[in-house]
Amino acid sequence: MTTTEAPARTAPPRRVAKARGRLMLPRVLTTLARSVAIFVPVFLVATFVTFALRSLSGLSPARIQLGEEATPEAIARVEAQWGLDRPFLVQYGDWIGGVLHGQLGTSWSNGADISTLIGLGLGVSLSVATFALIIGVVVGFALGTLAALHRTTWVDRAITGFVTVISVMPAFVVGIVLVAVLAVQLHLFPSAGYVPAEQGFGPWLAHITLPALALSFDVIADVARQLRSSLVAAYQENYVTGALVRGLSPRRIFFGHVLRNGLGPALATLGLKFPALVGASVVTEWIFGLQGFGRFANDSAQAGDVPAVQGVLVVSIALVVAFNLVVNLVLARVTPASQRGV
Repeated sequence: MTTTEAPARTAPPRRVAKARGRLMLPRVLTTLARSVAIFVPVFLVATFVTFALRSLSGLSPARIQLGEEATPEAIARVEAQWGLDRPFLVQYGDWIGGVLHGQLGTSWSNGADISTLIGLGLGVSLSVATFALIIGVVVGFALGTLAALHRTTWVDRAITGFVTVISVMPAFVVGIVLVAVLAVQLHLFPSAGYVPAEQGFGPWLAHITLPALALSFDVIADVARQLRSSLVAAYQENYVTGALVRGLSPRRIFFGHVLRNGLGPALATLGLKFPALVGASVVTEWIFGLQGFGRFANDSAQAGDVPAVQGVLVVSIALVVAFNLVVNLVLARVTPASQRGV
């Protein structure tokens, strides 16, 4: 007598998706809690060191307002007006309290609110940096993936050579070439200036395209190299061999196994790239006539405006912390190794 086994029941796709969602939520919350536990002390220590720079610098608002020939009495009077005659920890407590409420102090140079001044420049730099990051991610992922899929062929060698060349090209050199060719000769883009997005998406995009392209080369190179290396390493893992033995298609193997396991290094690279794009584009902003965050930082440092420099450093720290937190959450969501806590 023969018996037949009942076919195994498979859970409906909707129920499987809900189960995966329930399992994913604790992992994301754990990653979020771990990141916050690390980043909060880092932020506090960094802001304390930042505030201590004023005392170490020996600069004073009296020197800026009264000049080098100011008398000690006049200097003491101005410093008292700014509250610099109080104990250091008291000054830091008031300052960090203002920072947590979004108040970065008052400029020594012109008495303007630093939060307002930084906000004006930060909008410009964030626009350019975000577009540069998008260009870098799209092109870098395409080149890195293409090189990995055609590893050891002429395609791989050509992409590797191209990435090596653009990685050593300074952004200001690329910017000058772009202005000379695309703006001056071909008249495809404006050569300088900035138009807010509120005044029209088209003009805004046209004005940020060239500086974004100039800044994106470094992102393209790093993302392409990291992704190519990690994908090639992922193809050599045992789970790829097992997937081939089970008869899975190359497309399914790539998207379901290789890409997910190879994304980690490339995504981790972006954690430092975006804040660097926002704050390290002083020369590029000069070339394209942009009054951005980097240019404001440079002008404040040259003027000896310590509160403005402190505000710039605080915003830079916040950008690094926030963007790395986002990257960690994305890693926890898309990469299997991060989900296992590896």
